[in-house]
Amino acid sequence: MTSTNEIRRSFLDYFGSNGHDVVQSAPLVPFNDPTLMFTNAGMVPFKNVFTGLETRANPRATSSQKCVRAGGKHNDLDNVGYTARHHTFFEMLGNFSFGDYFKEQAITHAWTLLTNEWGLPKDKLLATVYHTDDEAFALWQKIAGLPEDRIIRIATKDNFWAMGDDGPCGPCSEIFFDHGDHIPGGPPGSPDEDGDRFIEIWNLVFMQFEQAAGEIVADLPKPSIDTGMGLERVSAVMQGVHDNYDTDTFKALIAASESLTGVAAQGEHQASHRVIADHLRSTSFLLADGVLPSNEGRGYVLRRIMRRAMRHAHLLGAKDPLIHRLVPALVIEMGQAYPELGRAEPLIREVLEREETKFRQTLANGLKLLDEATGDMSDGGELPGETAFKLYDTFGFPYDLTEDALRARGIGVDKAGFDAAMERQKAAARAAWKGSGQAADAEVWFDIAERVGATEFTGYTATTAEAQVVALVKDGKEVTSAAAGDVVTVITNQTPFYGESGGQSGDAGTITGANGMKLTVADTGKPLGRLHAHNGTVESGSISVGDTIKLDIDVERRDAIRANHSATHLLHAALRNRLGGHVTQKGSLVAADRLRFDFSQPTALTAEDVAAIEAEVNAEIRGNETVVTRLMSPDDAIAAGAMALFGEKYGDEVRVLSMGRNAGGQTYSVELCGGTHVRATGDIGLFRIVSEGAVSSGVRRIEALTGEGARQWLVGREDALKSVASLLRATPDEAEARVAALLDERRKLEKELAEAKKALALGGGGAKASAADEELGGVNFSGQVIDGLDAKELRGLLDQEKARMGSGVAVVIAVNDGKASIAAAVTEDLTGKVSAVDLVRAGVEALGGKGGGGRPDMAQGGGPDGSAAGAALEAVREVLAG
Repeated sequence: MTSTNEIRRSFLDYFGSNGHDVVQSAPLVPFNDPTLMFTNAGMVPFKNVFTGLETRANPRATSSQKCVRAGGKHNDLDNVGYTARHHTFFEMLGNFSFGDYFKEQAITHAWTLLTNEWGLPKDKLLATVYHTDDEAFALWQKIAGLPEDRIIRIATKDNFWAMGDDGPCGPCSEIFFDHGDHIPGGPPGSPDEDGDRFIEIWNLVFMQFEQAAGEIVADLPKPSIDTGMGLERVSAVMQGVHDNYDTDTFKALIAASESLTGVAAQGEHQASHRVIADHLRSTSFLLADGVLPSNEGRGYVLRRIMRRAMRHAHLLGAKDPLIHRLVPALVIEMGQAYPELGRAEPLIREVLEREETKFRQTLANGLKLLDEATGDMSDGGELPGETAFKLYDTFGFPYDLTEDALRARGIGVDKAGFDAAMERQKAAARAAWKGSGQAADAEVWFDIAERVGATEFTGYTATTAEAQVVALVKDGKEVTSAAAGDVVTVITNQTPFYGESGGQSGDAGTITGANGMKLTVADTGKPLGRLHAHNGTVESGSISVGDTIKLDIDVERRDAIRANHSATHLLHAALRNRLGGHVTQKGSLVAADRLRFDFSQPTALTAEDVAAIEAEVNAEIRGNETVVTRLMSPDDAIAAGAMALFGEKYGDEVRVLSMGRNAGGQTYSVELCGGTHVRATGDIGLFRIVSEGAVSSGVRRIEALTGEGARQWLVGREDALKSVASLLRATPDEAEARVAALLDERRKLEKELAEAKKALALGGGGAKASAADEELGGVNFSGQVIDGLDAKELRGLLDQEKARMGSGVAVVIAVNDGKASIAAAVTEDLTGKVSAVDLVRAGVEALGGKGGGGRPDMAQGGGPDGSAAGAALEAVREVLAG
């Protein structure tokens, strides 16, 4: 057993056979901690369990958790490629005890797995304990038989873990592997501990105490275990290598990079191949979990990782986009353990190719400018921060790439100067991602959920129900009652009201009770994903915890929402059929009056695309197939062809929604969805797309209407057509031809009017100032002010004046709607003596404008004060007269 996949499987099998639930990896976007940018440790998905805010049926769990450390506090990005063990993406193997077994069993499991199951040599292993943890020290002697000199007491925070200044904390015990005396470095706690000989492979955290304001205040009532083993590190040990990048997974990815570039992965190009292999993993998994490149937050970090990999592809001499071509190799290596990688492969490849294509031009420009800016610098030099910022702000060259590009030449970057320039330019740009902001009032919901359990939702089949009030929340705090006029949130043991989630709006309606109590529900939320929170105002009477009440949803509103939600499923399928399998949902809004659907698509839809998609959805609606809902495990649902939203957290059981029939008789749409839907597709009635456009790079948005909303939209347009036809004294069928004829007639009249104005101007009859030639400064001059002449006609008119004069200067000022345009023309023989630009600028200034330009023989400008046209003509005369 040496492959990384076998090691992962063996770890999970061992703990699964020892009473642990094998838990699927959570998404890289944390669902329970808005303070984290990415899931960065195996315990993150269990954070609320450790703090007591949630409970699990089984107090034991094990997982192989996807992790990313590339942004915020935990950031290993800059070291990746240049060390043996730094990664942006890694897998954390862990076993967890939530108040069940503690130190002795945790140490026993670790030692048994490493030495008995995996056969690691005992003389190569040593352990560390916190310097005051005599219990752990004694257990290592008892269980592993380790001598005292291989159980090292560590007095620093490296061996004491805390979730924060407040909350659980406790000592750690780390397990190290000795790679041999041929590698420099000493054991942990020694002066040479930073060497590479002794490598930590497993950390056992003993959650033992309660901490407040950074001080231990009590023992935890239920001590717990959290362990973390880096799969990449232990794979290196198991495969007999010292470097993580020499393990089988990385070797396969690097080999694929070598094959496509034709550049060996040794010597000066080693770091580039390693960066590409590592960043391929992090970018692909982030994309699979729903993160898309952008200029802020998680999307910015993803783009930063992408660009770093793409720069190294450039260093390897890749002439065309490279990274997307490596995705199949990654799917082969890791797709079996993480099926979401294979499902998202088309999207991953498309996004990577598009990003690299765009970035290559930025990279070429930036590197050229960077070479110019550092041409005279030598090893030890420093690029000014202002210069680095200019590269970023003006040419789109990111700071980290500037820093990375100069590293090989030994040149640093003035980071403080860059930051100061950034602050002056755009203070908001330096702000890091700060989370979703939902944590402030989460405590009250956790308290309620732990006390009363989840709300039972009965609204898939019912629109009314009786229930008991189990909690009331007012102004963010629990209360026991609420009176008329109070704005309050009501939690019940069961409800037909759908809580806003998955893009579907929450239900509205009424709650009634004894003694005339009535509460109007404006909307329903879903805190923690398991409570249904009815937000509304008490209209009359009072409501108290323990009351029995009646809940009635607004049925008409619910039916409209149902139709819109079901239509999004049909729309999703139609988009994939028309545009390709890369289309995935990136967000939606399902309201009573409309639906909005965001999806991955690199280019705009054509009018033909929109028409075809709309027609396909309406065909499915007319088919009036029954909508079928089944409850399945997530794995079974996906195996049956159901589409899941990457990054969504699904429970042990999911609702699988099937609707429609395609031409081959197969189900048209199969998706995981917890929303409310129509009973048959015909209940949607009608589907109409009203807009399609871009939301962000690679994401498009369709807005549409269904049912009565779509009918009213069409009626409105028909009424508008009838009004237009009436004005035209035509029938609606004749309106198009009549409008076309009117437009054609208008174009002819405009042309005739323009010709008449020019003829009138040339004849002098329409001018405010005489068009008669005069001599100024030794040249023949013609100047006119013409009311109503379009500025577009000025140049043509002046060409005719030049031809008439033979030699001279002509100036015409056109006045329209209180504004004026001026143009001047100089015959070729006089351009060395008179500049049309100078004449126009003098006139523009008199007209209250600025500038004006052109060529010495022809120039044009304008100003806001048409009443000054005469003065402008005089200003021209003065310049010409000298």
